[in-house]
Amino acid sequence: MRIEHVAFNVAQPQQMASWYRQHLGFSLKRALNDAAQTHFLADDSGIMMIEIYCNPADQVPDYASMDPLILHLALISDDPVADSARLIAAGASHVTDVHLNDGSHLAMLRDPWGLALQLCRRGAAR
Repeated sequence: MRIEHVAFNVAQPQQMASWYRQHLGFSLKRALNDAAQTHFLADDSGIMMIEIYCNPADQVPDYASMDPLILHLALISDDPVADSARLIAAGASHVTDVHLNDGSHLAMLRDPWGLALQLCRRGAAR
């Protein structure tokens, strides 16, 4: 088995889908014309997806108040410094940067809705 998608209940799925497509390079695989405004967005592999929707029958988590280590969406980045600057200019906010002994750089941001995004450039495996 492999992962098809991970789903996030969010307050503004249409706006979030647009931001993720414009600034993270995700592609729209499927949008449902339903009350939940469901969007399936694929990463650049075209295989792994996230689903964003608004289910009013349940609460939207307060992503901004959650420690990013509880929940974050990790993305591969060849240049976390440049990508962080670009995303911050587009409305994201900086949380922290971690540089590991193996040369990895992990930049933690929050998207404009508070969901944590981790930009990962991995170093050499030891």
